[in-house]
Amino acid sequence: MWTTDLLSRYFESGPLGIVREHSRYVAGLALEIAHRLSLPERECRFIDEAAMLHDIGVSQVRAPELGIHGPHTYIMHGVLGREILDREGYPLHALVCERHTGVGLTLDDIVRQNLPLPHRDMCPQSQSEQIICFADLFYSKNPDHLGRRKSVGKVRSKLLPFGEEKVAVFDAWLDTFGYHDPQS
Repeated sequence: MWTTDLLSRYFESGPLGIVREHSRYVAGLALEIAHRLSLPERECRFIDEAAMLHDIGVSQVRAPELGIHGPHTYIMHGVLGREILDREGYPLHALVCERHTGVGLTLDDIVRQNLPLPHRDMCPQSQSEQIICFADLFYSKNPDHLGRRKSVGKVRSKLLPFGEEKVAVFDAWLDTFGYHDPQS
Protein backbone atom coordinates (compact mmCIF):
# COMPACT_ATOMS: atom_id res chain seq x y z
CA MET A 1 0.00 0.00 0.00
CA TRP A 2 1.31 3.46 -0.86
CA THR A 3 0.79 4.72 2.68
CA THR A 4 3.27 2.17 4.05
CA ASP A 5 5.80 3.23 1.41
CA LEU A 6 5.36 6.86 2.43
CA LEU A 7 5.74 6.06 6.13
CA SER A 8 8.93 4.12 5.40
CA ARG A 9 10.46 7.24 3.83
CA TYR A 10 10.14 9.08 7.17
CA PHE A 11 10.72 6.38 9.82
CA GLU A 12 13.60 4.04 10.57
CA SER A 13 12.65 0.37 10.72
CA GLY A 14 12.03 0.00 14.50
CA PRO A 15 9.79 3.04 14.94
CA LEU A 16 8.19 2.34 11.55
CA GLY A 17 6.91 -1.00 12.82
CA ILE A 18 5.40 0.58 15.93
CA VAL A 19 3.71 3.47 14.12
CA ARG A 20 2.52 1.25 11.28
CA GLU A 21 0.99 -1.30 13.67
CA HIS A 22 -0.65 1.43 15.79
CA SER A 23 -2.03 3.04 12.64
CA ARG A 24 -3.42 -0.28 11.39
CA TYR A 25 -5.41 -0.69 14.58
CA VAL A 26 -6.69 2.89 14.33
CA ALA A 27 -7.61 2.34 10.68
CA GLY A 28 -9.37 -0.92 11.55
CA LEU A 29 -11.62 0.69 14.15
CA ALA A 30 -12.20 3.74 11.96
CA LEU A 31 -13.29 1.50 9.08
CA GLU A 32 -15.62 -0.48 11.37
CA ILE A 33 -17.32 2.80 12.22
CA ALA A 34 -17.36 3.99 8.59
CA HIS A 35 -19.02 0.75 7.47
CA ARG A 36 -21.52 0.90 10.34
CA LEU A 37 -22.45 4.40 9.11
CA SER A 38 -22.66 3.13 5.51
CA LEU A 39 -20.19 5.70 4.24
CA PRO A 40 -19.39 5.58 0.52
CA GLU A 41 -16.43 3.45 -0.59
CA ARG A 42 -14.46 6.55 -1.63
CA GLU A 43 -14.79 7.93 1.91
CA CYS A 44 -13.82 4.59 3.44
CA ARG A 45 -10.70 4.50 1.27
CA PHE A 46 -9.78 8.02 2.43
CA ILE A 47 -10.35 7.05 6.08
CA ASP A 48 -8.09 4.01 5.68
CA GLU A 49 -5.32 6.07 4.04
CA ALA A 50 -5.53 9.02 6.43
CA ALA A 51 -5.63 6.75 9.49
CA MET A 52 -2.48 5.02 8.26
CA LEU A 53 -0.73 8.40 7.90
CA HIS A 54 -2.14 10.31 10.88
CA ASP A 55 1.06 9.91 12.96
CA ILE A 56 3.66 10.52 10.23
CA GLY A 57 4.73 13.67 12.10
CA VAL A 58 5.93 11.53 15.02
CA SER A 59 8.99 10.90 12.83
CA GLN A 60 10.15 14.46 13.63
CA VAL A 61 9.71 14.51 17.43
CA ARG A 62 11.57 13.41 20.55
CA ALA A 63 10.03 10.09 21.51
CA PRO A 64 12.91 7.98 22.85
CA GLU A 65 10.47 5.31 24.09
CA LEU A 66 9.66 4.73 20.39
CA GLY A 67 13.29 5.02 19.28
CA ILE A 68 12.77 8.46 17.73
CA HIS A 69 15.12 11.32 18.52
CA GLY A 70 13.86 14.28 16.48
CA PRO A 71 14.23 17.93 17.43
CA HIS A 72 10.59 18.73 18.26
CA THR A 73 8.30 18.13 21.26
CA TYR A 74 5.66 15.41 20.89
CA ILE A 75 2.70 17.82 20.95
CA MET A 76 3.94 19.14 17.61
CA HIS A 77 3.55 15.84 15.75
CA GLY A 78 0.17 16.77 14.28
CA VAL A 79 1.37 20.06 12.81
CA LEU A 80 4.58 18.43 11.58
CA GLY A 81 2.55 15.66 9.96
CA ARG A 82 0.43 18.26 8.21
CA GLU A 83 3.58 19.92 6.86
CA ILE A 84 4.91 16.59 5.58
CA LEU A 85 1.69 15.56 3.86
CA ASP A 86 1.13 19.03 2.40
CA ARG A 87 4.62 18.78 0.86
CA GLU A 88 3.85 15.28 -0.40
CA GLY A 89 0.67 16.51 -2.10
CA TYR A 90 -2.00 15.11 0.25
CA PRO A 91 -3.71 18.20 1.71
CA LEU A 92 -6.85 16.44 2.99
CA HIS A 93 -4.83 13.70 4.67
CA ALA A 94 -2.64 16.48 6.11
CA LEU A 95 -5.63 18.02 7.90
CA VAL A 96 -6.25 14.71 9.69
CA CYS A 97 -2.69 14.85 11.03
CA GLU A 98 -3.15 18.34 12.40
CA ARG A 99 -6.60 17.76 13.88
CA HIS A 100 -6.32 14.34 15.56
CA THR A 101 -4.76 15.24 18.95
CA GLY A 102 -7.12 14.18 21.75
CA VAL A 103 -10.57 15.24 20.56
CA GLY A 104 -8.94 18.25 18.90
CA LEU A 105 -7.21 21.36 20.15
CA THR A 106 -9.06 24.66 20.21
CA LEU A 107 -7.30 27.99 19.85
CA ASP A 108 -8.15 28.56 23.53
CA ASP A 109 -6.46 25.24 24.48
CA ILE A 110 -3.32 26.25 22.61
CA VAL A 111 -3.14 29.75 24.12
CA ARG A 112 -4.19 28.78 27.67
CA GLN A 113 -1.71 25.88 27.85
CA ASN A 114 1.01 27.88 26.08
CA LEU A 115 1.50 25.05 23.59
CA PRO A 116 4.27 25.43 20.99
CA LEU A 117 1.74 25.32 18.15
CA PRO A 118 0.36 27.79 15.61
CA HIS A 119 -2.48 29.85 17.04
CA ARG A 120 -5.43 28.33 15.18
CA ASP A 121 -8.21 25.86 15.82
CA MET A 122 -7.09 22.26 15.32
CA CYS A 123 -10.31 20.36 15.92
CA PRO A 124 -11.56 17.69 13.51
CA GLN A 125 -14.16 19.19 11.18
CA SER A 126 -15.26 16.52 8.71
CA GLN A 127 -16.93 13.27 9.68
CA SER A 128 -13.87 11.36 8.45
CA GLU A 129 -11.54 13.47 10.60
CA GLN A 130 -13.77 12.90 13.62
CA ILE A 131 -13.91 9.14 13.05
CA ILE A 132 -10.11 8.85 12.84
CA CYS A 133 -9.62 11.10 15.87
CA PHE A 134 -12.12 8.98 17.82
CA ALA A 135 -10.52 5.67 16.80
CA ASP A 136 -7.04 6.95 17.72
CA LEU A 137 -8.17 7.55 21.31
CA PHE A 138 -8.52 3.79 21.83
CA TYR A 139 -4.96 2.79 20.90
CA SER A 140 -1.54 3.61 22.33
CA LYS A 141 1.79 3.62 20.53
CA ASN A 142 3.42 2.20 23.67
CA PRO A 143 5.15 -0.97 22.39
CA ASP A 144 3.90 -2.90 25.45
CA HIS A 145 0.27 -2.04 24.65
CA LEU A 146 0.12 -2.08 20.84
CA GLY A 147 -3.19 -3.44 19.66
CA ARG A 148 -4.77 -3.39 23.11
CA ARG A 149 -8.02 -1.44 22.79
CA LYS A 150 -8.73 0.86 25.74
CA SER A 151 -12.13 0.76 27.39
CA VAL A 152 -14.50 3.72 27.10
CA GLY A 153 -13.87 4.39 30.80
CA LYS A 154 -10.11 4.48 30.25
CA VAL A 155 -10.45 6.92 27.33
CA ARG A 156 -12.70 9.16 29.43
CA SER A 157 -10.21 9.13 32.32
CA LYS A 158 -7.37 10.10 29.94
CA LEU A 159 -9.43 13.02 28.56
CA LEU A 160 -10.76 14.32 31.89
CA PRO A 161 -7.58 16.20 32.94
CA PHE A 162 -8.04 18.32 29.80
CA GLY A 163 -11.58 19.31 30.78
CA GLU A 164 -15.15 18.05 31.00
CA GLU A 165 -15.78 19.57 27.57
CA LYS A 166 -13.30 17.10 26.03
CA VAL A 167 -15.15 14.19 27.64
CA ALA A 168 -18.43 15.65 26.33
CA VAL A 169 -17.07 15.67 22.76
CA PHE A 170 -16.00 12.04 23.16
CA ASP A 171 -19.39 11.05 24.60
CA ALA A 172 -21.17 12.76 21.69
CA TRP A 173 -19.00 10.79 19.27
CA LEU A 174 -19.88 7.55 21.09
CA ASP A 175 -23.53 8.22 20.24
CA THR A 176 -22.92 9.57 16.73
CA PHE A 177 -20.75 6.60 15.75
CA GLY A 178 -22.87 3.97 17.54
CA TYR A 179 -19.87 2.67 19.43
CA HIS A 180 -20.48 0.03 22.09
CA ASP A 181 -17.60 -0.84 24.39
CA PRO A 182 -16.71 -4.52 23.91
CA GLN A 183 -15.16 -4.42 27.41
CA SER A 184 -18.39 -3.55 29.23
